[in-house]
Amino acid sequence: MSNHEMETSAAPPYDTEDVTQHVVLNEKAMDTEFDKENQVTADGGEPTLSEKTSLRHVAENLPLSAWLVAVVELCERFTYYGMSGLFQNYVQRPLDGSQGRGALGMDHQGATGLTTFFQFWCYVTPIIGAIVADQYLGKYKTIVLFCMIYMVGLLILVCTSIPTALQHGSGIGGFIVAILIIGLGTGGIKSNVAPLIADQYKRKKMAVSTTKKGERVIIDPALTIQRIYMIFYGCINVGSLSLLATPYMELYIDFWPAFLLCLCMFMVGTLVIVLGRKYYVVRPPQGSIITDAFRAIWMMIKNRNMDAPKPSWQTEHNGASAVTWDDHFIDELKRALVACRVFAFYPIYWVVYGQFSSNFVAQAGQMEGHGIPNDLMQNFDPISIIVFIPILETCVYPVMRRMKIPFRPITRISLGFVVGSLAMMYAAIVQHLIYSAGPCYDSPLCEASKIDGIAQGNRVHIAIQTPAYVFMGISEIFASVSGLEYAYTKAPPSMKSFVQAMYLLTNAFGSAIAEALTPAAFDPAIMWMFTGLACASCVCGIIFYAIFRHLNAKEDDMNALDADDYMPEAPVNEERHQSKSE
Repeated sequence: MSNHEMETSAAPPYDTEDVTQHVVLNEKAMDTEFDKENQVTADGGEPTLSEKTSLRHVAENLPLSAWLVAVVELCERFTYYGMSGLFQNYVQRPLDGSQGRGALGMDHQGATGLTTFFQFWCYVTPIIGAIVADQYLGKYKTIVLFCMIYMVGLLILVCTSIPTALQHGSGIGGFIVAILIIGLGTGGIKSNVAPLIADQYKRKKMAVSTTKKGERVIIDPALTIQRIYMIFYGCINVGSLSLLATPYMELYIDFWPAFLLCLCMFMVGTLVIVLGRKYYVVRPPQGSIITDAFRAIWMMIKNRNMDAPKPSWQTEHNGASAVTWDDHFIDELKRALVACRVFAFYPIYWVVYGQFSSNFVAQAGQMEGHGIPNDLMQNFDPISIIVFIPILETCVYPVMRRMKIPFRPITRISLGFVVGSLAMMYAAIVQHLIYSAGPCYDSPLCEASKIDGIAQGNRVHIAIQTPAYVFMGISEIFASVSGLEYAYTKAPPSMKSFVQAMYLLTNAFGSAIAEALTPAAFDPAIMWMFTGLACASCVCGIIFYAIFRHLNAKEDDMNALDADDYMPEAPVNEERHQSKSE
């Protein structure tokens, strides 16, 4: 027997100590797997699959910085609605007071044209703000810059609305310059403030937690983002209640004090954004991300393949890749395009939404006011939102989560369309009641209704219109809030302002469609316009759900795409893309 064979036969076939250690390690691994499946993840740990399905999902409280951003938005919306709500009378009525307090005397058509242009301009300019933020300055600095621009426009509006300035002919020129500058300012803010408030929340992955009552729950970032935008939208509507104050200032004092109040409130919001600088989570600009995105989209179209811009695809099909981004960037861009595809239905909703501040106001003027101004009724829209948001957030949504009933964004958006159609349906019914009542029937405000030379509405109480505004407010909570949420969560981290601007741009398209429908806004045809919009909104909601409902199942996966590489303080530029692809 050789020496080697003797050594081998003398040695034991295995090391007892090694085997013991191996068994212990295996048992630990098995225990770990058993623990995972039996829901013993420590607080702060990422939940297992079984925990995700069995434990209740909850939202976290908002950080202080998110509340500060919400205050900024409240002040801006106070200014916007309190100011723009006076534009129709300011532009339409003459300075001599023959038609009530006025300024420019450009008649109904001129006033409608200018105010409609202002609304359209305010929803086109967010694209400018998004490009400046995503490519050059970042969201925070862009908001501060456009706040300054906004204040310049407000200052021009206040100065040119003083009676002395109006008497010297500076009113029309000053108003046009003011709305151009204000529209640019509000666009730069709108496209950035919505993503900025969500940026304040840092958690990107689900985590297990134990409540004070000992219940194990899952902290769900998606639910927290939903809560953030509910509160954000509530602040928008609290701000819009400025229309309870500024019309009375116009009526009893003048236009310029009302505009001055708006300027003062906006200065408060600007001070909050500037003085709270150290509290904000600020993400830096991302270089030429938007330019890269458009280049990538062009490559998708040219090659008829969504993966064509990926370096891996380029290398496989062309032998080399000359692009400056990585595969993950294209995955993010595809997710953004999904969001933009969802937004394609929104212009129809915005046509419906726009009725509450235009044709609903005219409808209220055709009824008996009983001391209630017809343009005051539109405040029931924000009031209903302020009432129902806490009910949904503290009662309805938690109960649905406890019952394991999912209520994903696609479902909420489609429900918003359907509830919006109910508002239009109710408005059509009210219009029918107006046409069925005397003294003017289907010709409201006719000569037969005049008392002391002032035309009165048909014998229908103005309060009957209230449910139309309530339906519209509820529809906004589902459709508009979920749209803001979807625009943030589905946008790549580097393009959140830009995708938000795309969402806001759908409002501009809605304004254009509404302008095209203006010829149908006459008696008695307007009843059928309301009916048509009700049908269109309901059908769109159903089609929307049929086309996009499959995205509900992918919601968590899509939201998690940027969870691993989300870096609030680290810029993502061309250099980073290049290094990743290399």
